[in-house]
Amino acid sequence: MAMTVYRKFSQIKGLHSFKKGFSSSAATQLEPFKLIKFANQNGVYNVQLDSPSTRNALSLEMLNELHTTFKMVNEAKDSRCVLLSSTGKVFSAGHNLKELTKDIPQTHHGLVFSTCTSLMKLLLECPVPVVAKVDGIAAAAGCQLVAMCDIVVASSHSTFSTPGVNLGLFCSTPGVAVARSIPMKLASYMLYTGLPISADEALKAGLVSRVVKAEQLESETQKVIESIREKSLPVIRLGKQFLQRQIKMNNIMEAYKEGESVMMNNLQLYDTQEGLQSFGEKRKPEFQDK
Repeated sequence: MAMTVYRKFSQIKGLHSFKKGFSSSAATQLEPFKLIKFANQNGVYNVQLDSPSTRNALSLEMLNELHTTFKMVNEAKDSRCVLLSSTGKVFSAGHNLKELTKDIPQTHHGLVFSTCTSLMKLLLECPVPVVAKVDGIAAAAGCQLVAMCDIVVASSHSTFSTPGVNLGLFCSTPGVAVARSIPMKLASYMLYTGLPISADEALKAGLVSRVVKAEQLESETQKVIESIREKSLPVIRLGKQFLQRQIKMNNIMEAYKEGESVMMNNLQLYDTQEGLQSFGEKRKPEFQDK
């Protein structure tokens, strides 16, 4: 498989040439990132936090790199799925607290939070599934990042927490994502006590999708990624767009009604008809992404 890798990209220049193609040939023209690894493997965009020395802290610099990355992914026509992972024993410890002290200008504090919120918006708007592979600690804004993903596969020794209250800084923005992913009673427990929950507890609450032993994490994640990758791209995109929209509807019957229309449009796709025909012919469908 052809793989394109980007690493240590700290400036935006070169972005125009990247947008023109977002293919292997175009991507090699880019300067690399500094705090993340970024790769495209047949439409699966791998985004890996790569600052283990800072426990993959979401510093303003890393947030900017992630923002640039997801903006690219969201605009890419070939993106089928995103895999979000990390290096080291900590998925992410959250914001870099050194950037939030009184010695740092308040304008910088505000920029950290607004950039993080802007990144969350890009995750919400991502047209394809975002899969997180978590192996270790996901705390504060790191837990927030996990909660914003569509699918989360975690190792059994991973933990999830919003410990800001322990240091006098309530995890208000992480709580936005966490409280929308799990029952309020458990979200309150995490936010008010700062205590972590285990991977199994996170699974039961709905914060993660699958929990496996550490040695099975890679294969289980790849099974999820491959299952998505082999599906029809327009069907996956259509499906995610409506899923995100209908869950916000207050009237369930309106959601059903719009769902009818979406399914009628779905039937007009070439791949849909190919899939239905393959079912009748008892063979595997050959999707053409159209």
